Amino acid sequence: MGFVVVAAIFLFIWALLGLKIVRPYQRGAVERLGKYQRLVHPGLNFIIPFLERLIKVDMREQVVDVPPQEVITKDNATVTVDAIVYYEVTDPVKVLYNVANFRLATIKLAQTNLRNVIGDLTLDESLTSRERINAKLRDVLDEATDKWGAKVTRVELQRIEPPADVTEAMHRQMKAERDRRALVLEAEGVRQAAILKAEGEKQAKILEAEGQAAAIERVANAERYKLTTVAEGEAQAIERVYSAIHRGNPTRDLITIKYLETLSKMAEGRATKMFVPYEASGMLSALAMITDVLKEKSSDGGEESGGK
Repeated sequence: MGFVVVAAIFLFIWALLGLKIVRPYQRGAVERLGKYQRLVHPGLNFIIPFLERLIKVDMREQVVDVPPQEVITKDNATVTVDAIVYYEVTDPVKVLYNVANFRLATIKLAQTNLRNVIGDLTLDESLTSRERINAKLRDVLDEATDKWGAKVTRVELQRIEPPADVTEAMHRQMKAERDRRALVLEAEGVRQAAILKAEGEKQAKILEAEGQAAAIERVANAERYKLTTVAEGEAQAIERVYSAIHRGNPTRDLITIKYLETLSKMAEGRATKMFVPYEASGMLSALAMITDVLKEKSSDGGEESGGK
């Protein structure tokens, strides 16, 4: 009875030692007496204790930090570069048996190819071509790690640090570029201000000229209106006087007297010439003859009185 109990306990412990749990992100490689036997998947798996061994492989994406190293560019400039490599296992069997230390092998491979890639570029190209370097390095590492059962998904350059003298020269160049852009912007601002000022003065002169022209036009219209109104008033007055005279049916003697009164008023002014209507010229001639006769008689009478 005691032997059966001991045997049962031994079988129970032996069974417990043979139960292995594989996580969802893992794969398991089973070795029997040092030889690869099979690949197990996530879940509860049983192996033969003391004869078989389960090696778990993480299938999640992993990251490898490549230490900084000095690299010489194509134009003989020394830069310090470090990178990060992302990879994921595609074949757990190859990862276990095709490479002794996958992480160390990946780091060394990344450093070597990083020197080769940057060595084909100048300093300026290295500083401005991160995407190009990342893509080329990823292709090289992916091709090399394919036989190791892994796939390189991304390669990112963390830092590309040029020498101190180059950094100082770059800082001076950036400062000169900023100063140049500031001067250009300032000159552009002055030019725009001058243009706007000239346009403003031109517009002011145009508006002033238009205002003066409008004022002159209004004054001329007012003067013309005044002269027109006065002329129309005088015309209406003459027309009314003329109509009144004709309605009164004046005699020739009355017209002659009115002409003489008008002439006497005109003679009082500074005019040296007078224009007499043709109708009154005969009457004026007769009056002039009568005046001459009266003057001769008065002169004769004076002479006779003097002789006596």
